[in-house]
Amino acid sequence: MTVHVIADDAEALETARRLAAEFGAGAAERDSARKLPHAEVERLSASGLLGVTVPADHGGADVRHETLAEVFRLLASGDPSLAQIPQSHFVYVNVLRRQGTPAQREFFFAEVLAGRRFGNAQSEAGTKHVQDIRTRLVPEPDGSFLLSGVKHYSTGALFAHWIPVLARAEDDTLHVAYVPRDAHGLTVVDDWDGMGQRTTASGTVKLDRVGVPADRIVPHHLTFQGPQLHGAVAQLLHTAIDVGIAAAALAEAAEFVRTRSRPWFESGYESATEDPLLIQRFGELSIQLRASEALLTTGARTVDSAAAGLTDESAAEASIAVAAAKAFAASAAVEISGALFELAGTRSALDGLNLHRFWRDARTHTLHDPARWKVQHIGRHLLNGTLPPRHGLL
Repeated sequence: MTVHVIADDAEALETARRLAAEFGAGAAERDSARKLPHAEVERLSASGLLGVTVPADHGGADVRHETLAEVFRLLASGDPSLAQIPQSHFVYVNVLRRQGTPAQREFFFAEVLAGRRFGNAQSEAGTKHVQDIRTRLVPEPDGSFLLSGVKHYSTGALFAHWIPVLARAEDDTLHVAYVPRDAHGLTVVDDWDGMGQRTTASGTVKLDRVGVPADRIVPHHLTFQGPQLHGAVAQLLHTAIDVGIAAAALAEAAEFVRTRSRPWFESGYESATEDPLLIQRFGELSIQLRASEALLTTGARTVDSAAAGLTDESAAEASIAVAAAKAFAASAAVEISGALFELAGTRSALDGLNLHRFWRDARTHTLHDPARWKVQHIGRHLLNGTLPPRHGLL
């Protein structure tokens, strides 16, 4: 595969616009048939988009977070499942930027620029909570380690070349082990059956005494011992996906009303687009979408500002700005995608049209982590000046 190297922010955005239109053309069919987007993921790699956050001194474009958020928003407006697949990829490129050794960064950034994809093996089922990671790095006499465990919701793993695995060392500190997709003892099971985000292949990763050299392990726990943007960046990309879903759903509703809807007989109008009640509702939803887009932009710019001068206070401002954007966008995505049917009427519910994919995607994706806790942190910060906690979900 020949992989293009994107030069700057402008080229990244233009590439994302082009791919969003291309991917959007087949999104409904892929979702309906649960046809996994192997060819589309290869196109994503070949485009060079997966390498846009590689630092400039390693040959990458090192785009702004504002640009990266817009890339994800554009991709999600075309196909939310496809946009979700590389989310963890960028998160784990970021881990290497923060905690990788010079040799690790040199090796893995070259891999990324060559089109190699990172998946993820993070969450575990049956534990006390999401940060109760029981997969362990067990040391071997030769200095390497063994990994054993079962991971769930492993979005991107099926399409990956490298699978970053969250695991704890003997002293209980958190590390990331970068494991080749074809490593002996590693199995990816395509058992994801969510009602939405159907083609993300967010299935199970099984690890049975998988050997990992010491130089493929990064001390992730160090990320959270000082001011950090790890959580804000990860959440920013999730927010962009929600905003993209909302935009696509509202555009689809407007197109349906313009081209297929009949006016309600009591309105007295010849066209549904003249119905003042429909106009009012479209206006209300448009305001929600615009607010979501504005909050996304503000969050991204706040992250960029914090990255230029990272302190406890600037990191907190970034986390709070992104949390506000995520909480609002999650609600807006669910409401707008559900309102599509209210606006478009009975025919829009026909299963063959698959317009319900927007709501299914929004409802599924917004379950990733609860907005109510983000609102709590926002309130504590405003009222008491409490800095938000340092973890990967805020």
